[in-house]
Amino acid sequence: METIVLKFGGTSVGSISRIKKVAKLIKSYSKKYKVIVLSSAMSGTTNNLIKMSKDISSNFSFHEYDTLVSAGEQISCALLSGRLIEIGLNSRSWMAWQIPIITNGKHKFSRISHIGKKEIQKYLNTGGIPVIAGFQGINKNLRITTIGRGGSDSSAIMIAKFFNAKRCIIYTDVEGIYTTDPNKLKNAKKIKKISYEEILEMASLGSKVMQPNSIQDARLNRVNVEVKSSFVRKPGTLITKRKNIINNKIITGISTTDNDAKVSLLGVNDRPGIAASIFKPLSQNSINVDMVVQNISSNGKQTDLTFTIKLGDLQKTKKIISSNKKIIYKKMIFDKFVSKVSIIGVGMITTPGVTYRMFQALARKNINIQVISTSEIKISVLIKKDSLNKAIKSLHKEFNLDK
Repeated sequence: METIVLKFGGTSVGSISRIKKVAKLIKSYSKKYKVIVLSSAMSGTTNNLIKMSKDISSNFSFHEYDTLVSAGEQISCALLSGRLIEIGLNSRSWMAWQIPIITNGKHKFSRISHIGKKEIQKYLNTGGIPVIAGFQGINKNLRITTIGRGGSDSSAIMIAKFFNAKRCIIYTDVEGIYTTDPNKLKNAKKIKKISYEEILEMASLGSKVMQPNSIQDARLNRVNVEVKSSFVRKPGTLITKRKNIINNKIITGISTTDNDAKVSLLGVNDRPGIAASIFKPLSQNSINVDMVVQNISSNGKQTDLTFTIKLGDLQKTKKIISSNKKIIYKKMIFDKFVSKVSIIGVGMITTPGVTYRMFQALARKNINIQVISTSEIKISVLIKKDSLNKAIKSLHKEFNLDK
């Protein structure tokens, strides 16, 4: 009998009635497969625990933070396992330290390096259904660690790898991955299959279905992942390698962000190392710089430098640049009312004219492009925030995503 990994997100186990429904779903899989279950904390639990830590201390210990926030998964796993027992199945909950799930790296942002298989495999062979706490592990010092927000997905993917599972299914509150955010465009279509590379770009550019770290884990370990809803019985979206996908569409999806800010430094004295002098202090303060464009003056002595950051980092960025004595510039300006829209698709690798079509579609709607960045399978542009919905609709139609 083959092994399958089922992971349930916080909304899927967000109430007693939902846990009962999930248990019934697990039972249906247990008739055909050896089932390993991973559970997130009940929706809202982790946020409440984080709030408690902030109320206790303005500088709460990272070690105790991981111990605290990992408690949510212990509750949901016990409840889910208890329900499986109630409906006639052999089940028990497992915390990370009991397996063990070994992690390395910093607290709050650890990564899984090894998973003990012996006891879980023995339990599976007796017909048992292990319900494992996602999001958590232990380090070499036997301290509880967590894998970052969305870490339960990474836990499920790594367990699928170590147990050579046939499938890893991520159950959530959406039916799959869509061509764009269905809340912003009602014509958005569910994608049947998408490559690791495409969904990784979409996640890093604003799509919230899965965290980039978990997608990267799936890609590196070649684990096929299916994303589907626990609330409706419909097919989801399969995340897999490129060669498993037959797709006649050039563009697979459109991602957007609406929490960006643009910063421009005008009249910067141009010399070797000036860009590093600007961006190094930002990096040291955990400020992520995204799109960058530089314009050199005709005399080659001055430059205008424009870049984007998260809106929440704007005030900190202004303060850091203003106090940076290593750079000389005439003026700093910023814009809080910008958004990034990106088209993603492996089809653009072999298809000429994609950039032209994107820019033309935006121009037809009088949408001005402020900044451009590209990769092999992605083109991103920065536009005015109030043009975002118009841009999504135009690009969705241009690349036939609504068909």
